[in-house]
Amino acid sequence: MVILTNLHQNELKGRLSKDLIMLVKPNITFMALFTALGGFWLAPGEATTSVLLWTLLGTALIVGSANALNCYLERETDGLMARTKGRPLPAQRMEPAIALKFGLCLGVLALPILYLFANPLTALLAAVALVSYVWIYTPMKQVSAWALLVGSVPGAIPPLLGWTAATGTLDGAGLALFGILFVWQLPHFIAISMYRQAEYDRAGIKTVAGQLGLSAARWQILLWTTALALVSFSLVPLQLAGTFFLVSSTVVGIGFIGLAVWGFVSDRPNRWARAIFLYSLLYMNLIVVFLVVDTQWDRVINLLG
Repeated sequence: MVILTNLHQNELKGRLSKDLIMLVKPNITFMALFTALGGFWLAPGEATTSVLLWTLLGTALIVGSANALNCYLERETDGLMARTKGRPLPAQRMEPAIALKFGLCLGVLALPILYLFANPLTALLAAVALVSYVWIYTPMKQVSAWALLVGSVPGAIPPLLGWTAATGTLDGAGLALFGILFVWQLPHFIAISMYRQAEYDRAGIKTVAGQLGLSAARWQILLWTTALALVSFSLVPLQLAGTFFLVSSTVVGIGFIGLAVWGFVSDRPNRWARAIFLYSLLYMNLIVVFLVVDTQWDRVINLLG
């Protein structure tokens, strides 16, 4: 009997650990860490590896905090959507109080770490990301489709955390990295909401297509894909990238804009929206690859030679 009780307790602990990991939304947290690392790597200066590691830890904690608190606040609406109803809270595998305390603890740990081991500016930006995502964007989703603009701010802050941790300053080059990720999220999430419109409507979440119509969604996707190409180009005059990046990003940027234009003639909007979503993922990955190759061009040439 004692053995069975211990096995049951171990099973419960294992389930709790998995559910706590689900609360921080590992895919989103990993992407935030990846972009923070990119911001740190592209920044000028000679920041130490120790600063980088502390910054990545603080970033993981602040993003995990925002995601866990978002899960707490949206536990009821998550239960109305197929892609989120299996999360710990809507599935009733976890008491809401546990998620709330967990999310708050992560945030309480994150900010001092970034303040002490990176710098006060990085900690301030992390606090802005947390507050804007949890207390502004999350409730605003039930009110207006323009919440997407607010939500894109905290989503674009991670590369700034890396940049400011390395430089201690907020300048044009760092803001350009922020701008790329900010603008990229807009067509990406408008497209998701289009082919999942029924779920969003059921959950009471306002979307561009649902609140403003399909025509507005098409025009906004075209607007933001064009803006994304232009913001990406800004890395060249800011001396974060060179000719290889300019040419390569132009090609994939034209492809993105062309796909956006296709939406005006396509008679299958859901299929088109899914294509936009998938291309947005490809675009961001290619932009990262182009930046790596461009900034390490001399090393690549030496290796090939």
